[in-house]
Amino acid sequence: MASTAVTIRKWIMLAHRWMGVGFCVLFFAWFTSGMVMMYWRFPTVDAEDRIARAAALDPATIHVNAQRAAKSVPSGAPSRVRLNVLDGRPVYRFSSGRKSTLVFADDGRRIDAIPQEMALRIASAWIGLPANSASFEGLIVYDDQWTVEPSISSQGPFWKYSWPNFDEIYVSHATGEVVQHTNRASRIGAYFGAIPHWLYFTGLLRDRRIWSQAVIWISGAGTVMSLLGLAAGVWLYSSSKRVPFKGQKHWHVILGLVFGLVTCTWVFSGLLSMSPFDWLNDRDVPDLQRAFHGDRLDLGLFLAKKPSEAIVVSHLEAKELEFVVLAGTPLYLASETVRKTRLIPMNGPATNSLETSQIMEAIKRAAAIAESRLVTEYENYYVDRQNKHPLPVLYVRLDDAQRSAFYIDLKSGKVVESYGSRSRLERWLYHGLHSIDLPWLYARRPGWDILVLFLLLGGASLSVTSLIIAWKLIRRKFSSKCRRVSEEALAQ
Repeated sequence: MASTAVTIRKWIMLAHRWMGVGFCVLFFAWFTSGMVMMYWRFPTVDAEDRIARAAALDPATIHVNAQRAAKSVPSGAPSRVRLNVLDGRPVYRFSSGRKSTLVFADDGRRIDAIPQEMALRIASAWIGLPANSASFEGLIVYDDQWTVEPSISSQGPFWKYSWPNFDEIYVSHATGEVVQHTNRASRIGAYFGAIPHWLYFTGLLRDRRIWSQAVIWISGAGTVMSLLGLAAGVWLYSSSKRVPFKGQKHWHVILGLVFGLVTCTWVFSGLLSMSPFDWLNDRDVPDLQRAFHGDRLDLGLFLAKKPSEAIVVSHLEAKELEFVVLAGTPLYLASETVRKTRLIPMNGPATNSLETSQIMEAIKRAAAIAESRLVTEYENYYVDRQNKHPLPVLYVRLDDAQRSAFYIDLKSGKVVESYGSRSRLERWLYHGLHSIDLPWLYARRPGWDILVLFLLLGGASLSVTSLIIAWKLIRRKFSSKCRRVSEEALAQ
């Protein structure tokens, strides 16, 4: 029995050693890039950027109503309609799935593609720099490093412009919206953060299936290696209550015993980010967003109040007007910023938010409610380190087998977060283990920063000792082989 245990321990240590040679560099890159990603993410243009940099709508220039403009939409009734400014003119943006149609609201003319000259003016206005100082980088047809995100690449091709201060702007050829903005700092942050951490390499990402499988298999193998290392360290220590090594191996075992478990959970939770297991995916959670707003917008419901009138009564410097139907009730959502919005009904004054009773009535038409409450601060299943998730929100749990739960923004009636029984487990196995996103810890920063940096530094140090041991092993094997070859040559 003892000899069997010794044999098993020997094979575990050998497997860990040789797998470690291949993974020590990758693990070090993951830990160090994780530190960068705490503060610098992959550059993106989100709704906050888009609205903040947009021009304000001028009610006097809006002469065509949405129902008339929608006659130019080839795909029929749209699922989403927004009114904002394109190159100084009001424009309706009709969306049906991934397809978008643009119709100017001043003369009703449809625009099928954005010409280069217009794209330059749009980019110049966005960045606030003169158009004559821009360099044209071409029409980007194939994704480059900064357009490989699916949410970005789906809007291609792109007109690309750069400025002497190293800012780069990508304007969608189809929609005329700025879909990517990078500068020297954000690109450097991504090269040291998101790109090595997510294996976001352009050649690999152009085939999302290959990239996904590569991340899954590498993360899976890394999880196995971490478990083997942890098992080997515990076995070594438990047999004699001490570490039977000196030098780098001694520190490697000590660091492994302290940081090995968190290394394993980080790699495993990174694997879960790719959703490799169907048993963690909720397939039966109701689509409450769809139940609220329907599949298609009936623009005839908005004839009672013109968009220009809605902008005036909003008392905002509105930069976007979205057409919303909540359980059959039409509303305009006017936005000056992401957080500064007003809801304008067809009849009655503008309001800052919906009444909870309105949302509850809309939900009751679609499903039975088991629990509801107003959420005024972040909690376990509704948390955001950047504090961008809106508050307050309405929490609603349905009376169904999945115990489906939803967090609904009172300012727009949109579902911000949703959970079922399986996705609750995934929330802890993925976000909980990977980001340590505990609301009480987020609320006590820099406590979260200190803890996570400590764990990442520990993991990086563990990787460094692995690198040193691996280098010594390879050098010893290489020297031994060279010596053997020399001896054989001399013998001949």
